[in-house]
Amino acid sequence: MTSDSDLTRPWLSLRRLFLIIVTALVGVVLVQSLLSSWNEPQVASQLQLYQTDLLLEGSAWKGEGLPEGQWPKIRAGLLGDEPVATAQKQYEEVRAGATESMARWAGDGSQSADSLADEANAGKPLARRLQNAVTQQEMLVHKLDLRLGLMEAYQGQPEAAIARWTQVRDDTRASAPAMRTADTLIRLWQDSASPENEAWLQDSLDGWFEYRALDQLYQIQGREGDRTRIQTQEQDTAQAKLLKLALVGTVPALGGLVGIGLMIWLVAQRVLRGSQSVLRQNAGRGWEIPWSGEIIWQVLILGFFFVGQIVLPLVLGSLGIGGAGLSSRGRAIFSLVYYLLMAAGSLGVLWWSIRPWPWPQDMFTFTPSRSALLWGLGGYFVAVPLMFGVALLNQQIWQGQGGSNPLLQTVLEEQDGVALLVFFLTAAIAAPIFEEILFRGFLLPSLTRYTPVGWAIALSALIFAAAHLSLSEVLPLTLLGAVLGFVYTRSRSLISPMVLHSAWNSATMLGLFILGG
Repeated sequence: MTSDSDLTRPWLSLRRLFLIIVTALVGVVLVQSLLSSWNEPQVASQLQLYQTDLLLEGSAWKGEGLPEGQWPKIRAGLLGDEPVATAQKQYEEVRAGATESMARWAGDGSQSADSLADEANAGKPLARRLQNAVTQQEMLVHKLDLRLGLMEAYQGQPEAAIARWTQVRDDTRASAPAMRTADTLIRLWQDSASPENEAWLQDSLDGWFEYRALDQLYQIQGREGDRTRIQTQEQDTAQAKLLKLALVGTVPALGGLVGIGLMIWLVAQRVLRGSQSVLRQNAGRGWEIPWSGEIIWQVLILGFFFVGQIVLPLVLGSLGIGGAGLSSRGRAIFSLVYYLLMAAGSLGVLWWSIRPWPWPQDMFTFTPSRSALLWGLGGYFVAVPLMFGVALLNQQIWQGQGGSNPLLQTVLEEQDGVALLVFFLTAAIAAPIFEEILFRGFLLPSLTRYTPVGWAIALSALIFAAAHLSLSEVLPLTLLGAVLGFVYTRSRSLISPMVLHSAWNSATMLGLFILGG
């Protein structure tokens, strides 16, 4: 007599064979994506420059309206004694990192930039990616040199500035706009600028750098009225930039202090109350999972990686649907729709995979409560100082390379309000709901069938980090994933990690809005 298990064995065998093939394909794509991110710059260096530019623009304010004698003290505390020199040092550090990266990508001295370009033109994929990375860094270096020269000229070093600009103008790899801007600045500080240079300087420079160039132009042309006008305009701008700088610097610092205080309280309570402390709530308590590791494998590989990272891009590409060529709002809407489709596909595979079994108690729980909200908010504040410390370590490890979430750079440069709102909805609402259902709601509890809760938190956090496909983000996102997992296992409600995740992404987006705006 044939049993039910005998009848289903061939189907299971075929399914496993299919999963093995898909896993191999996903593994290749995953490894290629991670290796590609090795040669990509982090958005952190761009964030540093944006904040430095805020410092420069704010340094121009003269403290009008404040009581006499107060502004120098406030200025020193907020901007430092020599803000322009400080900004120059930060620009030099970013430039040195970009130059080092270009040398490394060219083969650590074993391959010249020209030979790399020849290989890229010959169609070698790795060489093409490296060549694109080198080109981007060359453009960044030229941009930095234009701005560093303006800082040198402002600090009474016109010879050094002209020498730097001459290098850009004479570099055959520089873009035509960069070469023209360099030539214009050289003639401007040699007192030979022509009237048509004004429009070009306004188009090619911005912020503090534009004001310095226009001030020099109006000065040598004797246009004192225009000079007074832009000085007044700069004062209004500088005051607004100081407010932004205070928000960017002060708010995260306050959040970090709250987090440190909360951690001290939690540790003290753990010592004093032992097993009755908040940290021991539901500690070590797993879930009674009825499905096997094969189902976990199926949901992750087939649902998240295969459907979301391979099938969906291929389907959209075959239909001619993509973000390239769209307007700002079009790109933002496409990103949101793409993310929702990926979430729908992944969650569809999840539902299909576990629907034969009853859900364990306390799994996929969305009960809103005061306790769940407090766990989420408390987890956020604890994560702030921890992530800050890991970010410093991560910067030392990767030196500005290793890639970043492309959405960060897009938001940093976006100016359209509607597009920014759509990006915010994607990051602050769609991402927390989908990712917490998958990684904390399903993956973490499922892993407790085979490992203790602590190891399940760690392993699910590592998978969560790797799923973002950027090497430089693996360490910080593993830490964030661990905090999310810890909060979920203690609160037993997905509301808690969703609140934490949303708060983290919201704070990140708002910081980008402030810097980019």
